[in-house]
Amino acid sequence: MSNALFDEVKSLATEQRNPVSTNMDEMGTSEVLALINSEDTKVAEAVMLEIPHITTVVDELLNRFKSGGRLFYVGAGTSGRMGIVDAAECPPTFGTKHDMVQGIMAGGPQAVFQSQEGAEDKPENGAAAIDERGVTSNDLVIGVAASKRTPFVLGALKRAHAIGAYTVLLTTNPRESLTFKFLNESICPVVGPEVLMGSTRMKSALAQKMVLTMITTTAMVRLGKVYENMMVDLQLTNKKLEERSKRIIMIATECDYERADELLRQSGGHVKTAIIMQRGGVSPERAQELLLQADGFVKRALLLTK
Repeated sequence: MSNALFDEVKSLATEQRNPVSTNMDEMGTSEVLALINSEDTKVAEAVMLEIPHITTVVDELLNRFKSGGRLFYVGAGTSGRMGIVDAAECPPTFGTKHDMVQGIMAGGPQAVFQSQEGAEDKPENGAAAIDERGVTSNDLVIGVAASKRTPFVLGALKRAHAIGAYTVLLTTNPRESLTFKFLNESICPVVGPEVLMGSTRMKSALAQKMVLTMITTTAMVRLGKVYENMMVDLQLTNKKLEERSKRIIMIATECDYERADELLRQSGGHVKTAIIMQRGGVSPERAQELLLQADGFVKRALLLTK
């Protein structure tokens, strides 16, 4: 008796046995930890090999962001949670609108906290999620699926591609195994078999987290949301971020704490404006005008003060 799904799953790179961990159940605690850590070190190299493809995606994303487009992550299980986490971090870190980067999870919001088994098996639900979010041809959709085959993700990507959105699959299976006609690009860090066979919450998830963070961070740098290596569009949503903002102003302008506090208040809690006020000797209103002229880049705005 043949089972097509069984045959498909058993052939996936993410479902193979790792020869270095076959006696893991006989190891002591420190041995298991060292083994996991040793395997994790291979992930960064696998991601590095994909930088040309990640570059293509980021440059495409930049063009779409600049024309009002959005980024959507679509996934199930651990892969979906990686997208949810990265999307959730963009507003406080980079001051983005909450709909600029969005995560779509098979099984809905409750699946973020509790596994919703079977939610990933219907491609039509993925397609419906794309329609529900109002995805357009100006958006970019990244399907995150370690196995490459998650029906919910593929259904979403197929629907997004039909709409005209730019579609990307992030998988830890080899690119040569992909045969989908609805992808504009793929990112395929091949991390090898997991220490625990098939447990893609390990190396695969680490690779996904790295890639997604690279994509959004690089895009935000290119959009002017970073000054030198400091986040200057962060939102002051808690006391820690308020204090971080003051420190950034102090570093960027070489002022003391009291002056940084004053600048932050005068700027309406906007770090970029505060830096330009102090460095350029201008009013909050003028600093904001200069930022607008400089497309949000602090260094370009400061040149306009001279």
